[in-house]
Amino acid sequence: MTYGSIAPYVGSPIAVIRRMLQIARLKPGETLMDLGSGDGRVLIIAAREFGANAIGVEIRPDLAKQAQQKIEQLNLGHRVKVLNMNMFDADVSQADVITLYLTTSGNQRLRPKLEKELKPGARVVSHDFEVPGWKPAYVETFRENPHYTWTTHTIYLYKPKPQKF
Repeated sequence: MTYGSIAPYVGSPIAVIRRMLQIARLKPGETLMDLGSGDGRVLIIAAREFGANAIGVEIRPDLAKQAQQKIEQLNLGHRVKVLNMNMFDADVSQADVITLYLTTSGNQRLRPKLEKELKPGARVVSHDFEVPGWKPAYVETFRENPHYTWTTHTIYLYKPKPQKF
């Protein structure tokens, strides 16, 4: 699998990340997992502003290293870590919140893993791309800057029910 097969790296704007975490109702002490965590910005905001523990999963070694260095510089290493691995191999069972900024097809490929592994009550929040086959609990069109109508983002909140086997 190539790096860009699920989604190319494009960092979410900070205002969008904050809104995603607000919509997910991330609470202090909860565990957030960002699948495809890039430079770690979601992890850092989750820890600093929401008091969460955060785990990033990033397949690109350069981005994982960059994120981990930033986390250490900010003295967040006790609450935040980055795993340099494929998201399909990561254990997501302890996550209270999963954040995604993948493509629709990437979300579709990831959906069976999430359905199988997520604990009851876990929330999934996706930036701009739906998870096909899931009905969102909430959808918001968010303007990063209210003066620019062309810079809208869609945030999807899901509360999937784990499959029983």
